[in-house]
Amino acid sequence: MTQDILNHDTVALDGENNALVIIDQTKLPGAVEFLSLTKQTDIHRAISLLQVRGAPAIGVAAAIGAYLAALEIDSDDYGVFYSRFKAAKEYLASSRPTAVNLFWALDRMERVVSGNENSTVPEIKELLRREAVKIRDEDVSACRAIGEYGLSLIKDGDGILTHCNAGALATVKYGTALAPIHLGRERGYNFKVFADETRPLLQGARLTACELVADGVDTTVICDSMASRVMKNGWVQAVFVGGDRIAANGDVCNKIGTSGVAIIARHYGIPFYVCAPTSTIDMSVPGGEGIAIEEREGREVTEMWYAERMAPEGASVYNPAFDVTDSELVSAIVTERGIVLPPFEENLHRLFENIKLCAII
Repeated sequence: MTQDILNHDTVALDGENNALVIIDQTKLPGAVEFLSLTKQTDIHRAISLLQVRGAPAIGVAAAIGAYLAALEIDSDDYGVFYSRFKAAKEYLASSRPTAVNLFWALDRMERVVSGNENSTVPEIKELLRREAVKIRDEDVSACRAIGEYGLSLIKDGDGILTHCNAGALATVKYGTALAPIHLGRERGYNFKVFADETRPLLQGARLTACELVADGVDTTVICDSMASRVMKNGWVQAVFVGGDRIAANGDVCNKIGTSGVAIIARHYGIPFYVCAPTSTIDMSVPGGEGIAIEEREGREVTEMWYAERMAPEGASVYNPAFDVTDSELVSAIVTERGIVLPPFEENLHRLFENIKLCAII
């Protein structure tokens, strides 16, 4: 049933029914179920409960959610409309605290409203629809470009290790860290991918493995603690991961466990590549210490995947959703606008100043 999963957008706008349509990722890989969401509470819940997840996909979902929120506002008075729209925006923004694409997309949608004070409310609603569709389309083109750049860093037959899911299921299509693999498959490349299971929510085992197997990629699921072993064996030539927020100095906030993978890769001399659209780079945050780390409930660790609780009652649980990989461990950041090399603090600023990077691997 999951074999055709790559034929569907992870996030979409159903214009006929004014609904956000997502693949419910909490049901994968057992079933492919689509949710059609129209209420703001349901959209907020879908983001919070990881029914839609992955920084780019969250951004697109938020943009569509903001448009749908605008449709619910029945006042034609600009001031009233803007006030209610901002309240809806803030509500959606509270769904998750770490992935910068959520706030980036919502800010873009708000600028549509604030920048069109002299337009009628119906006109603004149409502009919001266009902006949401534009954000969606930009995600697809950005991910394909990331795939092209990333593919230039590897060769046919390479072994690649990845952590969490930064594939098509984390975006509208293609993915970020998995985009080079999917594009390579289109061109007949054969990669051997080792997918960390990614405790505690198992995005690697459930989602990465699901979409790679569907694409015919040679995929091996490993426990997170096995990464060092497969690297030492010489089976891995590159590590590709995504990012939920990248600071101005190149520190990378990504799914918990990523920093450990980077440390091990450095030890074995394996390049560690972060693939992310420029919308994930937050130049307002100087370094990783300024990124808020989401902490989730303990039952995800002790109960979620077990028939019976696997830890004794009374034991505390620390469950951060993300960690920060120091920029010194990152070989390159692959964006839709090019491959950014160290020193990141300098070259990320150059990237955002639209100065062409000279150093391309």
